[in-house]
Amino acid sequence: MDVMWSPWRSKYIQTFKDEENKEKEDICIFCRAAENPNRDNELLVVHRNTRCFVIQNKFPYNNGHLLIAPYDHVGDLNDLDDGVLLEMMKTVKDAKAILQKVYQPHGFNIGINIGRVAGAGVPGHIHIHIVPRWNGDSSFMPVLADIKVVSVSLEESQRMLSEEFRNIKDYK
Repeated sequence: MDVMWSPWRSKYIQTFKDEENKEKEDICIFCRAAENPNRDNELLVVHRNTRCFVIQNKFPYNNGHLLIAPYDHVGDLNDLDDGVLLEMMKTVKDAKAILQKVYQPHGFNIGINIGRVAGAGVPGHIHIHIVPRWNGDSSFMPVLADIKVVSVSLEESQRMLSEEFRNIKDYK
């Protein structure tokens, strides 16, 4: 393997660290949602638990793309206590069951991006993505036109998913 040395790039890389520190000073989308339970519909929150909540992705990869976040502004798994981690994973399980009922996907992508370099859009507030997937959902549109077709509005998803989370006992 060839290695290309470019030590001058360290200044560029440092800007990302500075950017992450700045983000902690600004209120993030998850903190805004956590602090405003009376604005759940507007902020796309579909369910609240004791230590975490479920929010729709405002720019979904697919219909039903959900995010599970702790109420605390924490950027790394190691900074969460076991109670929060357990509740988040149980919420993933419930959300997956609800998405299965509502959208009948053929599969799921479930994951966590830690840090901007790993794809985290909000690197200072950890969250778990749950993305329903269907056979053939990677069609020619994203490949050729850089367009993703999402056929259900966020408002309709909000209504359907919130209703199902209110009936969560049916999934346990």
